[in-house]
Amino acid sequence: MVTAYQPRIIGFLCNWCSYAGADLAGTSRISYPGNIRIIRVPCSARVDPLFIVKAFQYGADGVLVAGCHPGDCHYSEGNYHTRRRLALLRSFLDFTGIERERVRLEWVSASEGRRWSQVVTDFTAQVAALGPRVK
Repeated sequence: MVTAYQPRIIGFLCNWCSYAGADLAGTSRISYPGNIRIIRVPCSARVDPLFIVKAFQYGADGVLVAGCHPGDCHYSEGNYHTRRRLALLRSFLDFTGIERERVRLEWVSASEGRRWSQVVTDFTAQVAALGPRVK
């Protein structure tokens, strides 16, 4: 019996919005792929680009960073810092040979359980299409 490839995805979720959105999806019984492992952080700005690189080093096929919508950050400007950091990280990923499509930044609020489900489903399909990451 051959099983289909399922990518290993790490999700760094902001405590105030994205994690609550994922929780809403769960409590509302909105399904999404179960191959994402969630790490809750106080703010998306807390996600150091090295966390993403380490996730790939330890076998992740994709990394999703999710935070509050711009202008709604609990810490005022945290998501703006995240956007700038990940823009810089993309050029570093090119240098290391990791496809840019393996990292995604999304804004998901606490009331967007359906959006969370769609983001995870789309990202899982995108990473699965890329195939396993070769180390």
